[in-house]
Amino acid sequence: MLDLPSRAQTAERLFNMGTLAPESYLRPEVIRQVERFDLKAKFVMEGFLAGLHASPYKGFSVEFSEHRKYVPGDDVRSVDWKVWSRTNRYYVKQYEAETNLTGHLLVDLSASMGYRGPKSPMSKLEYATHLAGAMAYLMVHQQDPVGLITMAQQVRDYLKPKSKPSHLLSLLRVLSDAKPAGPTGIAASLHQIAEMIPHRGIVMIFSDLLDDETKVLDALAHLRFRGHDVIVFQIFDAAEVNFPFEDLTRFEDIEDQEQPLTAEPKSLRTAYVAEVQAFLARYKDECVKRRVDFVPVNTAMSFDKALLAYLQHRCRV
Repeated sequence: MLDLPSRAQTAERLFNMGTLAPESYLRPEVIRQVERFDLKAKFVMEGFLAGLHASPYKGFSVEFSEHRKYVPGDDVRSVDWKVWSRTNRYYVKQYEAETNLTGHLLVDLSASMGYRGPKSPMSKLEYATHLAGAMAYLMVHQQDPVGLITMAQQVRDYLKPKSKPSHLLSLLRVLSDAKPAGPTGIAASLHQIAEMIPHRGIVMIFSDLLDDETKVLDALAHLRFRGHDVIVFQIFDAAEVNFPFEDLTRFEDIEDQEQPLTAEPKSLRTAYVAEVQAFLARYKDECVKRRVDFVPVNTAMSFDKALLAYLQHRCRV
């Protein structure tokens, strides 16, 4: 476990004393921000780990299979020394699965992810970063390497996968500093990422997917072709799904800055909601065809409950 409060206090004390060079520490206000973010991730994932007795990912957990006699060339680290102490014979442990399955968290930073409805507790990006942070904590807790890639029209940040607790702090710091900006173009970024990742792993995408559907689905197929297990968390604001507006409202496009539209919401609600549901259904159906896990969530859902429901589903698959 990371003792972040003590780190924050120590860093702030040294900062005030002037004993550290600027490049040697994080600004105290940044540490406090990451500290709060990390504690929220801890709280969520501790609840998950208490309720899940096995990893939800095939190949993540190692199950002991059997012993066999040691032969020259075997790694001495696999020798069971307890058996040796009882029998004076060398045996090695055999396992059914390898321990490490590398995870990659892909977070969409396009401007549309910054939307926050009038009654939403957080923006879509904030929701995405909390989901990603919780997943990162789970994987590091299980000693599985996890990396982070932020993207919009192109890749912005790239943290290579590691399993050290100190890496979790770096990853959470990038998430906590994430800012939405620029037009959507994640399809191109996903193709780029498919070529960047050298080995098969689990790719978790956090995005509203408001890009050309055909291009996005082709990019997801590219990731699957590369052998990755792909999970898509499509994140909408509750207002985008339910369209709760009542009075005459002025609507603006966050990304394109086109001419704003002033409209009577009641006259649009039925058609709008139907179109959104059809949009979600298309993505779900097409992801199933490509063997991609599709998880629609919205910001009205408690993100810890949404993630727990998905992880429990993975356990049953």
